[in-house]
Amino acid sequence: MPAIKIRKFGRLGFDITDMGFGAAPIGNFLRPIPEDEAGAMVARAWEAGMRYFDTAPYYGHGLSELRLGNYLRWKPRHDFVLSSKVGRVLRSARRKDIDFKPWVDGAPFRCRFDYSYDGTMRSFEDSLQRLGLEYIDILFIHDADVFTHGAELQKVYFRQAMDGCYRALLELREQGLVRAIGVGVNNWDVMLDFMKAGDFDTLLMAGRYTLLEQEPLDELLPLCERRDTAVVIGGGFNGGILATGAVPGAKWNYAPAPEHLMQKVRQIEAVCARYRVPLPAVALQFLLAHPAVASHVPGTRTVSQMNQNIALMEHPVPPELWADLKRAGLLREDAPVPASG
Repeated sequence: MPAIKIRKFGRLGFDITDMGFGAAPIGNFLRPIPEDEAGAMVARAWEAGMRYFDTAPYYGHGLSELRLGNYLRWKPRHDFVLSSKVGRVLRSARRKDIDFKPWVDGAPFRCRFDYSYDGTMRSFEDSLQRLGLEYIDILFIHDADVFTHGAELQKVYFRQAMDGCYRALLELREQGLVRAIGVGVNNWDVMLDFMKAGDFDTLLMAGRYTLLEQEPLDELLPLCERRDTAVVIGGGFNGGILATGAVPGAKWNYAPAPEHLMQKVRQIEAVCARYRVPLPAVALQFLLAHPAVASHVPGTRTVSQMNQNIALMEHPVPPELWADLKRAGLLREDAPVPASG
């Protein structure tokens, strides 16, 4: 069986690969990636069978879209699925005047939040030009969450996003310029608010449904199943710790992992060691077991890391390992797991 497989994308029914290429790193997240290495990763993703690519204007202040489009625009357009995002508008500026953090050496644009109707339309048009493509398959409302804005300001942006972004996305979908509309945020409860306020085709769940976190099983994922809303998982390693294990300095949400999570990961690692299965293989394969999940997009910085992720998806995981995790209280009893190793 190939490591990368085809799935239907929720109620819309078009095909998507169950592993996609997460293009945040090629926006120079935290440190630069050379141009040739960025191109080599996109080329390797294509060669491996990935036909889903996720990017955003925010990633490198346009650099990710520029780099991704430079490769994809020469491929037959119907052969791949591409997602990008709205909620920020980029304006040209002098490099010395731009705060790129957490990106390094991004494109010469300043980012500002804009969840208005007009801002959404401008963001969409600008993305098309950076990508050099005629349409975008999936468009997510980006980062209208507590993680990004704080509790009080998030309420303001949520209302703006529903009044502005949502209206614009509905029009773009009706015009055939976008095939699916959704929300991509870092808080599962904010996703639930959006799902209750509008009718979305898809969610990009960033790090909130993983081997360590399964709160979306309570209400959000059952709602997605009822509506046939396709879920894409980003951050399946929880920002690092499920890839590295509980090593000194392990990261959770890209910050030092708290001790209670370090302890839980050590316990999960002990179960994995009994079956001689790498922790990252268990972490990645867990994501795709839920019926609402259509794809996941692990971020990679090198071709070598990408090859490792592909191999992890093929690594046998015995059913007894999942059963042991549940018996030990390390995985929720109601969490779907792969049917076989």
